[in-house]
Amino acid sequence: MGMPRTVLLATASSVVTGALLLSPVHATAAAGRDSPHPVREGAGRDTGRDSSPSASAALRAPADTAPGLRKDGGYPRRTRLTPPPVNPDDSALRLGLAPYHSLAPRLNALQKLGNRVSVEVAGRSAGGHELYLVTVTAPETAGQARDQERMRELIENRPAVAAEDRHIKAAYKTPVFINNNIHGNEWEGTDAALKLVEELATAKDAKTAGLLAASRVHLNVTANPDGRIAGTRANANGFDLNRDFITASQPETRAMRRIAVEKQPAVMLDLHGYVNGTLIEPTTPPHGENYEYDLFLKNAYANALGMEKAVNGLGYTEARDGVRPAMIPFRDETEGWDDWPPVFTPQYMPFQGAVASHTIEIPLAVNYEEYDSLPVAELRRRAAINTRVAGAAMRAALDYTRAHRASVLADQIETFRRGAAGEAQRPVSERTVPGVPGIGPEDVYTTRFPRAYVVPAGTGQRSATAAGRLVDHLVANDVRVERARKGFRLAGRSYPAGSYVVDMHQPKRGLANAILSRGRDISADVSTMYDISGWSLGLLWGASVDKVARGELKIDGRAVVAAAPTGQVARHGDLRLRLDDPKELAALNALLAQGVAVRRSADGGSAVVPGSARGRAAVLADRYGVAFRATKEPGVTALGRTRVAAAVSAGESFALREMGFDVVPVSTEVLNAGFDWSKADVLFVSTGLEHAKLTPAARSALNGFLARRGANVVALGPEGAAFNTAAGLLAVRAAEGNGDANGVVRVVNSGSRITSGAPAHTFVYAPVWFTDLGRGVRAEQSYAAGNPLVAGHWRAGADGKGGPKDAAGKASVVSGRTERGTPVVLFGTEPLFRDHPKGVFAQVGRALLG
Repeated sequence: MGMPRTVLLATASSVVTGALLLSPVHATAAAGRDSPHPVREGAGRDTGRDSSPSASAALRAPADTAPGLRKDGGYPRRTRLTPPPVNPDDSALRLGLAPYHSLAPRLNALQKLGNRVSVEVAGRSAGGHELYLVTVTAPETAGQARDQERMRELIENRPAVAAEDRHIKAAYKTPVFINNNIHGNEWEGTDAALKLVEELATAKDAKTAGLLAASRVHLNVTANPDGRIAGTRANANGFDLNRDFITASQPETRAMRRIAVEKQPAVMLDLHGYVNGTLIEPTTPPHGENYEYDLFLKNAYANALGMEKAVNGLGYTEARDGVRPAMIPFRDETEGWDDWPPVFTPQYMPFQGAVASHTIEIPLAVNYEEYDSLPVAELRRRAAINTRVAGAAMRAALDYTRAHRASVLADQIETFRRGAAGEAQRPVSERTVPGVPGIGPEDVYTTRFPRAYVVPAGTGQRSATAAGRLVDHLVANDVRVERARKGFRLAGRSYPAGSYVVDMHQPKRGLANAILSRGRDISADVSTMYDISGWSLGLLWGASVDKVARGELKIDGRAVVAAAPTGQVARHGDLRLRLDDPKELAALNALLAQGVAVRRSADGGSAVVPGSARGRAAVLADRYGVAFRATKEPGVTALGRTRVAAAVSAGESFALREMGFDVVPVSTEVLNAGFDWSKADVLFVSTGLEHAKLTPAARSALNGFLARRGANVVALGPEGAAFNTAAGLLAVRAAEGNGDANGVVRVVNSGSRITSGAPAHTFVYAPVWFTDLGRGVRAEQSYAAGNPLVAGHWRAGADGKGGPKDAAGKASVVSGRTERGTPVVLFGTEPLFRDHPKGVFAQVGRALLG
């Protein structure tokens, strides 16, 4: 059995912004939150309100501007960075840390210190700020750099050959990736990285020379410049970037993904704050079932021990400095800090070859209430300690990489080799992972990989648009996909030419399976989870995906670089556009914005476009990959541009804009300040709007909107249900499951205007179901019978209530009209969660159309 471990606890926190220009001073006051366990942040149902203007930051900012980092030429690769304007309100200034506008000048200067430092622009943030990637290594000629790239590709693509390659063993530079400041108000990793770069650039000792001759050290100086400047956890779009890796909705996440794919780090650190004492992963169970965890745990635990020793070796004490000894969750805790979902940076990196990747939580809190309330001198004392702690962890990880270069490299190669060979995983134990004490059955998580996945073409595919998006996502993650040139049979089924095949005998099979598999129900395994527990893109992204458990692959196919175009327009007659996918909603809203007279079909699941708009439809078909098919149906209801007054989370707002809706953020405060309801056609309530706290004037204005002809309401989740009850809209009773219950669930769709053609699965977080439906209230969708949870974590409460069996067979989405005739739709599910479950976005889109 494993060693006894403490259960990690969760608390909520709020975002604070602000900055003052003050001189750095020192203080001796005690520091840190007095919390006995690590504090988790950012988990739970998204309730951080969207407060962005009507044009989102993503739409204002430049698109991804770095299709790939340079592979030509040697090192150093110098880039003269253009410094942004000085910002006296940058939040880092209050802490005595480097403001974003100082980074470009400092990096320009660091490049001049010698021939070891390179800087590249890896992309741009949602707010348009450059992302700086620094590489520190011994100089390389162009030929040597090409040789390094050849070896990197051999390690990934022909790992069995690479394992025997003497040149690789002697000459390959082990890549290390240090990611900093992904949460904008966890600042100090950036400053520690700058200090480390300067040290490595100027050191004259043989140890440093040996490290840089045998390694490339890549540092993402600040992964979230928007948040660093504003003092917020999230980026300019309101997204927690460290929850976005399986979705990659944000440009910063996509830039980090490119770095992972192109640099292929073997060791990775992700600097965070604040847990006192310093938290150093590996984690508690459950462990991700798609990893080669024996290889990972071996290196991650040993590296953690070295970082722990280095951090403790700084000599800080709780009595004098407020700093507790470092902790390793795998060794010291029982549950609550897991590595189950691949949404976090260090949990994504093993799929790209990292055999040791770690979240490092530095100790002394300087954000949120501490940022506002503590004296500047105390804040700067803490920030200085945090910077030293972060630096100690970085240096120790480099020492581990240097000392264990041969085994680290061999384990990365072995990770890829097992995938390519289709070999079974090795369960962890004290025998298979010697040197790691306390491994028990609670740490064993493996899976049986299928032989392949097929994304069918033709009539077997519910949405060609969704299939194309899923295939492009796989390719962007460096998962190998083939497209069949001819029809074929596999596992007793026939597939037409054009179908996509993911052969699971491939180096990155773990990531392929993490994306495409259903996942599993882990409710019985642990009492609590850190964050989401189910995410299947195979079930939630709208495409049909077939799992092939076994069989011989004989496919005449070609490697996919990008999915085949899916847009099409019928040559004659009026046009029918299905409304099953967010891209189809975006195309519809683009037509409406151009003044095209579009009508809704009788079943509510399509839009009828006049043949006279064929040219405009062709442009949109090409842009969004959607199909406009011929129809003789005239349509029944004219559609108009929909303006949404949205009291929603940032992720939901982003998804609404992705579908092309005009979004105006509202909240209790906005309505109480006097909101012009003539700017809105629909009210969408998910978070931040409490009916009971509205002033009489605001309530009267809201009632006026609800009585207006053409207005309608969409409400989602527990807060949406509460708003419905308080406002007296639909006569239903809302029941709530556990607040941290989440995952992929089976549902039964009624075939109505909201859910016709919808997938048989959706996503929930803090699930809600509806009973006692009043007169005229209709169940649009219901949770499936039995246990509706497919993958995730959903337990009943201590009283035995609120579990999935209580929700089984109950309505998950309902619709009806108020006594005044206002249409209302209530969702107990989370169809827009963090911009992830693309295949169910359209349910909300259709509801908003009325």
